[in-house]
Amino acid sequence: ETTEMTNREEAEIQISELDLLSSMFPYEEEFIVTDQLAVAELKHYVENEPAEMPSSKVQFILNVKPEVSNASMMEFSMACALPLKYPTVLPEITVRSSLLSRSQQIHLNSDLRTYLMQNCSGEPCMLSAREWVKDHAAAYIDKELSSSSVTTSNAMQSEDITFTRLWIYSHHIYNKQKRKNIIDWAKELSLSGFCMPGKPGVVCVEGLQSNCEEFWSRVRRLTWKRIVIRHREDVSLEGGGHAEVQKQRKFSTLEEKCFDAHGARGNHMDLGQLYRFLEEKGCADIFQMYFGVEGH
Repeated sequence: ETTEMTNREEAEIQISELDLLSSMFPYEEEFIVTDQLAVAELKHYVENEPAEMPSSKVQFILNVKPEVSNASMMEFSMACALPLKYPTVLPEITVRSSLLSRSQQIHLNSDLRTYLMQNCSGEPCMLSAREWVKDHAAAYIDKELSSSSVTTSNAMQSEDITFTRLWIYSHHIYNKQKRKNIIDWAKELSLSGFCMPGKPGVVCVEGLQSNCEEFWSRVRRLTWKRIVIRHREDVSLEGGGHAEVQKQRKFSTLEEKCFDAHGARGNHMDLGQLYRFLEEKGCADIFQMYFGVEGH
């Protein structure tokens, strides 16, 4: 029995997904919101109880360069609109490229829609859609020209492994169950890093990209006053195995770190201690991203 999502919950998911996209794709050539007013209306609606439903859909463009050897000039643009009921209903996405014929474009968009219908009902899915385009779109350019399109699309999937480190910021982390989830999930997904509970809450996880993304999608489904990815590091390990992954790690396991500043409640963490801890791990520059000031 799926519980019907409220409009406000849907709106909140849309905003956090837009935040995620803008933190992952900070440059306009990758991600650009074409209707700022719709976003402003959406935020106003979420933050003000009696506010009216927004009148227009949030619209944006994601530009994707597929990772294929001969693709230096190849770029696909995804024009996206989020219906007010998204993610309960699917997003509206049209993929275009100057290299696609009209029929190739129709074919590609119809396959993307089928993929979303089968894989993304009720969940935020812009990243999966982008990933699908990145992995599959190039194959459509030659679709009608060659009957061996199946072999080309398989050859395009290179075996590079990506190592990712996510730096997550939360308004606060006190809840014991959430803290337990963070540690258990990291363990299950072979991620290392640390979690600093209190206010603010800081979580760092590192490991295989797909595992980091799975961790983030679980964590952000919990209820938070505010939670965002402040910074993300991706390193491509060409054909990297276990040893390569281990070499990239700055933390050995995922542990909870309490830099307790005021004894009793342990509400506010001593940021000086956090800074020194990050410095030891060779991550001092991250402090600036979290708190916008030099440490020490």
